[in-house]
Amino acid sequence: MSRKKPFRETKSLAEMSGEEWESLCDGCGRCCLYILHNEETGDVFETDVACKLFDPKVRRCTDYENRSARVPDCVRLTPQNAKALSWMPKTCAYRRLANGKSLPEWHPLITGDPKSVERAGVAVSPDLIPEGEIDDDLLEDRITKAR
Repeated sequence: MSRKKPFRETKSLAEMSGEEWESLCDGCGRCCLYILHNEETGDVFETDVACKLFDPKVRRCTDYENRSARVPDCVRLTPQNAKALSWMPKTCAYRRLANGKSLPEWHPLITGDPKSVERAGVAVSPDLIPEGEIDDDLLEDRITKAR
């Protein structure tokens, strides 16, 4: 008996249904952090400052449907831009699939467990600073790692 391959192995990002697309998100929360770019070197740095709509305890947007209206610089990930967004984490399923890679072994679609992203050490800390509580001039002091 042959086993049916998962949608992520048979469809392009553009061919996925809305439900399939959304299921690719592992819930790590890294796309909701403030990211700093060094224009001269091209280096990308992650901070411990999160979008005002991000709830770090559950690692989800508190107003996902209206996020673009409420946060104008929120980047909406699409099949067309997934490959080009090099600031996204290397572990991001959208970025990986857009670049012809498979999902990491800890991804919830593989493990069946949403907590697997935490155990893998990929999830953001629940101790993030909401963007409204820090001056933008201090963001460089909040860098936690290079991407």
